[in-house]
Amino acid sequence: MTEAHDVTEADDVDVLVLRALGIGDFCTAVPALRGLRTRFAGERITLVAPDWLRPLVRLADAVDDLLPLDARTGLTEPLGPIGEVGVAVNLHGRGPESHRLLLATGPSWLLAYACPAAGFHDGPQYASDEHEVERWCRLVTWYGGSADPDDLALRVPEEPPLAKGATVVHPGGRSSVRWPVGRYAEVARTLVTLGHDVVVTGSADDHDAHLVGEVPGVRNVVGRTGVAELAALVAAARLVVSGDTGVAHLASAYAVPSVVLFDAMDPRRWGPPRLPRHQVLRHSSGRITAVHPADVVTAADRALSGASPS
Repeated sequence: MTEAHDVTEADDVDVLVLRALGIGDFCTAVPALRGLRTRFAGERITLVAPDWLRPLVRLADAVDDLLPLDARTGLTEPLGPIGEVGVAVNLHGRGPESHRLLLATGPSWLLAYACPAAGFHDGPQYASDEHEVERWCRLVTWYGGSADPDDLALRVPEEPPLAKGATVVHPGGRSSVRWPVGRYAEVARTLVTLGHDVVVTGSADDHDAHLVGEVPGVRNVVGRTGVAELAALVAAARLVVSGDTGVAHLASAYAVPSVVLFDAMDPRRWGPPRLPRHQVLRHSSGRITAVHPADVVTAADRALSGASPS
């Protein structure tokens, strides 16, 4: 997607792919998108995704066009207006809403998981305990394609990073259950004393990120990074510390050592690649508050040294 081309009602669509979610959701779908690129070689691939995600979509080199839609609050509006759709692909969910949205475009062929509630009986069975990356690779493979779950890398943005070799601490995220801000602040303070160049990121209205950004010795870039700037910062980082959110998936995409804190969400579904440079912290109780700052600092050392998880 080298140009910022939007699909209009005059445009027919060769391959229409629905993944209208956030940063992490897009990153986990990149291997499947590349599998579709190979499966439908020579066809133009149009991704239905939020418009603000456009700079990151370009970095995957797997999509030609963008049809803007942010479906994180629901799939209530029809797609379009667009021309005729050849192949529609549901990389968004198990249905039925997402299936119905795509079926309403009148595609010649729908690639999706079986969903009787949407009247769609083709496709493989959805497995709720499957890792998100493998889930969509399996769908592409079932329909005759080939997708590599390890093919997560994104191209580095052309924008110069706000910092090079920094330790990025990202306290925010969309989860309603977050690690306490005071503990993020304690981790940031400790890392500074250990010689880390700590940079705190987050959205402009993220109160937790602003509080951590007030720790002496850290650089506060909260609210100053769009998606391209955030990707550039992570790509040039030494380490990323965050919850299970988009920044953690950017660390995986750029092979940057990371420490990722999980609450009740199972890392076997959303966790980073099982490599020593990515350390997952989740207490056996499932309570994120049971993870202590010392655990994070220790995990950071393991991630940087490449030691195997304990």
